[in-house]
Amino acid sequence: MTDAAIETHELSKRYGALTALAGLSMSIPRGSVFGFLGPNGAGKTTAVKLLLGLARPTGGDARVLGASISNGEAHRRARARIGYLPELFRYQGWLSAREVLAVHAELIGLDRSGWAEEIARVLALVGLAERADDRIANFSKGMQQRLGLAAALLGRPELVVLDEPTSALDPVGRHDVRELIRGLRSEGMTVFLNSHLLSEVEQVCDRVAIVDHGRVVASGTFAELLAGDTVRVKVTGAAPSDLSAFGTADVEGDWLTVRGITPERIPDLVAKLVASGGRVHAVQPANESLEDRFISLLSER
Repeated sequence: MTDAAIETHELSKRYGALTALAGLSMSIPRGSVFGFLGPNGAGKTTAVKLLLGLARPTGGDARVLGASISNGEAHRRARARIGYLPELFRYQGWLSAREVLAVHAELIGLDRSGWAEEIARVLALVGLAERADDRIANFSKGMQQRLGLAAALLGRPELVVLDEPTSALDPVGRHDVRELIRGLRSEGMTVFLNSHLLSEVEQVCDRVAIVDHGRVVASGTFAELLAGDTVRVKVTGAAPSDLSAFGTADVEGDWLTVRGITPERIPDLVAKLVASGGRVHAVQPANESLEDRFISLLSER
């Protein structure tokens, strides 16, 4: 039994001569918040469709909650434990929020005796408890986004797939959704977050994958992805004159800046400074921002 909520191996999808996904391989641990990033046309939406059974792969395979997407019956049962908020959706304006959620409760097979309690729970989670009986036609786009999120959370799914969940929300709404996602993680749910808002991803995700041209070009924790090649060390006393083995060194006052150093060599650098009689007061690795790393990776390709 794997600990991964989602695993893909060389998953691919072609539409005639167009390759939408060209061998996607990644693993998403259970109970984590996973950010799925990439430019427009990178294959993110295609990947989501394949994982949810909305399209069939051309090659490769994936397992979602332990079930292969090529095993129709097993994948169907697994999908019953997934909540999904698509990027584009529309509800009938004449229905109330409570009625929309009742329709979804029917579709996912919730026991009718528990509908009222479950609908009240998810409406409260997304801040719509006081608007439960208002017509959707009177909802702002942000309120409809909240309602879509409530629908995705019905039945306490094991995996929640959110496609641009904060795109229509104001800053307060985005903050509320971030807090909600953190709460889902604390309950043991896995959240798959497809977003182009890098700042949002950076604040809530445990791990990320950056996709371009249908392949993962980088993945891991933020510490792994954003580790830079520069470190600043505040050192007093004697310091060795030759640090070329570590990179290019510059001195400004008590601060030594070394560029071109790998994170693994930083302890060796500190040890050499101390062995030479220096006193180290601070060590500051210079990490990249997620935006810088994102743009750098795409530029390299």
